[in-house]
Amino acid sequence: MRDFLSDNAPAVQTAWHVLAIVVLAVVLRFVLHRAISRVITEAVESTVPVTIRPLRGKGESTMQGTPLLTERRRQRTETIGSVLKSITSVVVFTVAAAMVLGELGFDLGPVLASAGIVGVALGFGAQNLVKDYLNGIFMILEDQYGVGDAVDAGEASGIVEAVGLRVTRLRSVDGTVWYIRNGEILRLGNMSQGWSRALLDISVAYDTDTDQATRVIKEVADSVWKDEELGKLVLEEPEVWGVENLGVDGMAIRLVVKTAPLEQWVVARELRRRIKTAFAAEGIEIPFPQRSLWLRTSPDAAPAVVPEDAEPAS
Repeated sequence: MRDFLSDNAPAVQTAWHVLAIVVLAVVLRFVLHRAISRVITEAVESTVPVTIRPLRGKGESTMQGTPLLTERRRQRTETIGSVLKSITSVVVFTVAAAMVLGELGFDLGPVLASAGIVGVALGFGAQNLVKDYLNGIFMILEDQYGVGDAVDAGEASGIVEAVGLRVTRLRSVDGTVWYIRNGEILRLGNMSQGWSRALLDISVAYDTDTDQATRVIKEVADSVWKDEELGKLVLEEPEVWGVENLGVDGMAIRLVVKTAPLEQWVVARELRRRIKTAFAAEGIEIPFPQRSLWLRTSPDAAPAVVPEDAEPAS
């Protein structure tokens, strides 16, 4: 045995070096993955989501701990953890493989050149796939949107059900499920990140006293803000911005209400219902289209103009 070792000392030494490199690579990968998993677990179990930490006041308790935000944070952190684990594995094993080849006496120059050529070829052949993954990584890292967000991605819009590195899944209002490649998302509107806003342009007739209409709208909005149940969804005092538009049939008074994420539609529906009731009580008219009818009794007779609200002839 001693003679064998002495005769094959270089080979034995190389084998020990290769074994040590492999063992160290496996141990280093295990340690890095364990550290990443611990960080991800702590992030998922954290009680305060990073995306809403800047918010303070009434809406903070409303948004914290909701199932959608919890699922969003869990999926985001786990996806980031998966990407970090993959990167560490590739880096560690690539370095280990290069060191092993060096110990075995291989010239790494041609190998690296060949690997570069293969990488370029794969990059050209799968550039759309690479683009999807890169865009997915950046969107997740930047927290552009997450599970439960209401987004508008152009041709498709809806609630985000899943965010992957390659594909994002949306469900529209009518129940249609949309699968969007991350590389194809050029612009995206998030209607529920941090907070939302109910925006209502309330039309009134031209002969309406705008001060009276504004007062009624503000009183109704404040009643929703101070409501025991709905008030939990309103983050700030509602604001009436004034006359927003002078249209063909009437003028529009704009009301804006800052709400918790995804609650703007619930608040807006209740505001419309209460404003309709308040307008009826105050005698404020909601305008409707005004039209005139032209009646021609014979080809040679001049047309007669008859308003729509004229009494029918007896």
